[in-house]
Amino acid sequence: MSPKLSVIVPVHNGAMHLSRCLESLRRSSYPDFEVIVIDDCSTDGSHEIAARFGAHCVRTPRILGPAGARNTGIRYAQASIFVFVDSDVVLPPDALDLIARDFDGDPQLAAVFGSYDDEPACGNFLSQYKNLMHHYVHQNSSERAQTFWAGCGAVRQESFAAVGGFDAARYPYPSIEDIELGHRLSLGARKIRLNKQLQVKHLKKWTFRGLLEADILRRAVPWTRLIVEARHLPSDLNLTSGARISACLVGLLTVASVILSLQKAKVLHMMTLPPYARLAELGALAAIGAVLVALNWDVYSFFAKQRGRRFALRAVPMHWLYYLYSGSIFVACGAFMMLRLAVAHLFSSSYGPPVASDREKNQ
Repeated sequence: MSPKLSVIVPVHNGAMHLSRCLESLRRSSYPDFEVIVIDDCSTDGSHEIAARFGAHCVRTPRILGPAGARNTGIRYAQASIFVFVDSDVVLPPDALDLIARDFDGDPQLAAVFGSYDDEPACGNFLSQYKNLMHHYVHQNSSERAQTFWAGCGAVRQESFAAVGGFDAARYPYPSIEDIELGHRLSLGARKIRLNKQLQVKHLKKWTFRGLLEADILRRAVPWTRLIVEARHLPSDLNLTSGARISACLVGLLTVASVILSLQKAKVLHMMTLPPYARLAELGALAAIGAVLVALNWDVYSFFAKQRGRRFALRAVPMHWLYYLYSGSIFVACGAFMMLRLAVAHLFSSSYGPPVASDREKNQ
């Protein structure tokens, strides 16, 4: 008989963590599943590690990216439910049980996903901050989701096939291919559940450069494009009303701080203000900062509870920096795309459809 779950693990040079991922699957309390590792042209022995754990390992002919690797894994899957697991993730023994239980309990369920746990493997500040932030956002979002997460998420076969799988052509590198898949599932009125009990451990070590690259180039820019094209701004996960207001306030705080600094340096001579006016500006900046802290008090309290007050204080500027670059990218990319669409519409309206030449008509 075919297994009930097909666990698909894409990997590209992930030998450092792959063995821990596969070992966690081997220790699963759920008995009815298969493991398919898609080796995306690794050069570090990932293929040998997968074979050692008895997984069905398939090597891609060229680098496809995680979206293409997952789609490749689907071709070899025997089960009716596809479980996607990143190669730098460790599952608890009951993870597959939780997934199977969700699908058994709700025949209308198209997909389910979880979150990182609150005990990231790497101890450096950025890794702790990034993973705890992910944990907090997922744990405080609605269980009725409009998105999807492929770090540890599962999709029913017919739903996956109905939307055409991951868009590997548009996302040939790690990006928002899972978010975009969830978007198409939602457009088709297919039910997606965020299971807050489904928590996995992330092994990745984050660096500042890697964090900015991932957040800006791999997420903020393509996510903005998707939102503008769809003309729909979802209100879950990182896009709640509180997050939008916070991004606007951080932008305002940044602009005001720059102006105040230029005044102090006497660069803006025309804008020099008397001392009492400067005090009023400082008071306004402090008020904006206080509002930002109040809006995000829950997450800062969460950081303090998990890692102490000192950690929470270090997390505040990182959180505000996130609001600054994500909000700036959203405004800039959104404005550029809207302008491009407007220009294209203007030209198409002005010149009309192309007229065939006499030669083309004769042909």
